[in-house]
Parts: sequence; structure tokens; C-alpha cells
Amino acid sequence: MSAARTATTRASSARAPKLDAVAAGAVDVARAALVDEVGEKQVGGHLGARAEGDRVVTHLFAAAMPGYRGWHWSVTVARALRQKKVTIDEVVLLPGEDAIVAPEWTPYKDRVRSGDMNPGDLLPPEDDDPRLAPAWFVGDEAVDAEVDPTSVRPVADEVGLGRLEVLSLEGRDAAAQRWYDGDHGPGTSMSQQAPGHCRTCGFMVWLSPPLGTLFGVCANAMANDDGRVVSFDHGCGAHSEAKVKQSAGAAPLPVHDTVTVDDVSDVEPL
Repeated sequence: MSAARTATTRASSARAPKLDAVAAGAVDVARAALVDEVGEKQVGGHLGARAEGDRVVTHLFAAAMPGYRGWHWSVTVARALRQKKVTIDEVVLLPGEDAIVAPEWTPYKDRVRSGDMNPGDLLPPEDDDPRLAPAWFVGDEAVDAEVDPTSVRPVADEVGLGRLEVLSLEGRDAAAQRWYDGDHGPGTSMSQQAPGHCRTCGFMVWLSPPLGTLFGVCANAMANDDGRVVSFDHGCGAHSEAKVKQSAGAAPLPVHDTVTVDDVSDVEPL
């Protein structure tokens, strides 16, 4: 086969299907099938027809149902070669460009946010959660004095490990970035108007490295961040070095005593 003939064949296969006159003219047949399926009151006017393939045409009708603004009925008809009668392929209700539709479905694990947990809820991590790494990567001390009945726990304790999994580098960096960008970092209005940073506050409880190089825990019961991890460059008005300027007040004006009689008998003359 020549290159020119191949190109012509490809162009023919890629060409849009031609609207079949018989199928396109079967508006009444398509409408009758739609009315039989959903009832007369649900069907609006004919919106047009489009070719789906050779001798296959879809007729569009407005949806007259309350609450379905922008939706339309789609009735697909087809006919066999050298046949004048069409058959009904399918009847469906489809949304248009301005239709009100449900938002795109999001998996449960992607919908859960911090603060969604309630008492009794369980949210186990995934098996390949990148925030966690096996404890033998870095080691860990035992976290429970009681003997764990599982076969893995005693082995982990025997080789000097504590927890089975610990925070991975990726999990640690993600937590640090989240804390720094959140309400306990330097970007809040409370922090920007504070008299000093948490690094210099006496209520700051230091953490161990590496997170301890950027964060600590607030131990001021009067502060909004009490018991929370805060960045060193965070701050608030409850800083240990915060001082309120004491105003001396205006000096009183002199008052002339016009009531008391001065005793000048003991005053020696100059």
C-alpha cells in the first residue's frame, strides 16, 4: 500500500461521522420512547441531534424536572444498513455545562482533616505511610514496661529497639513545615505584634534535636499556646520579658492655702 493511500485511509477513519438523515429525522420516535420511559411531564423541547457513528444519532431533549436545571435527556437511535426504521439504543439523563452536579468524589483517606477525630474513632496509617520508618533505622527505647504478647515486640526490645516504627525523615520534615506555617509559627498577627520571640521566653520548654533546633513547647498557663509546640520565632504578649510602661501621671498644679493662718511668731527676722 502506498504512503498516499495510507494517509487517505487514516484521514477517512479520523473524519467525523456523517449525520444520518433517517436517524436524525426520527425525532418523534425518540421522543415517544423517552415519554414512555419517564412520562410526558418530564420531557421538554427538542434541543438538537448529533452523530455518534455510522447511522447512529443521539437526540437531545430538555429536562423539565424541578431541580434539574441545565440537564437534558439523551436518546440514542440507530438503524441497520439499508433499513428505514430506527431502533432505540439508550435513554439517559445527562448534565449540561451549567448543570448543578455533585462534586468530584474524594476518597475517605483524602477527606479526613486534623480535628475530625471523635472519641472512639480509629485512623490507622497506611502500610506504606511515608511518614513512618522501621525503628531499626535509628533505634528507639522501649515505651512500655509490660511484656507485649506479640512475637515482634520482644524481639525489638531484645535488640535494643522500642517502638516498631518511628517518624521518618519525610514525616519529620512535613511536621516541621506544617507547624512552622501554622498558627504557632512566625506568620500570625499575634506573633508579629509580640514584644519578643519564644526563643528568649522563660516559659519555653526546649525539645531535643533535630526538631529542638526550631521548636519548643510553651509552658505559660496564661498564653494561648500553652502546651503547644511553637517555633522559636513565634511570639505573643505573654512573653516572660514583657513589660508594661508605668505612667507617672501629670504633676499636680500648686495650690495656695488661703484658709490656714501661718504662725510667724517664731520666725527670726532677717
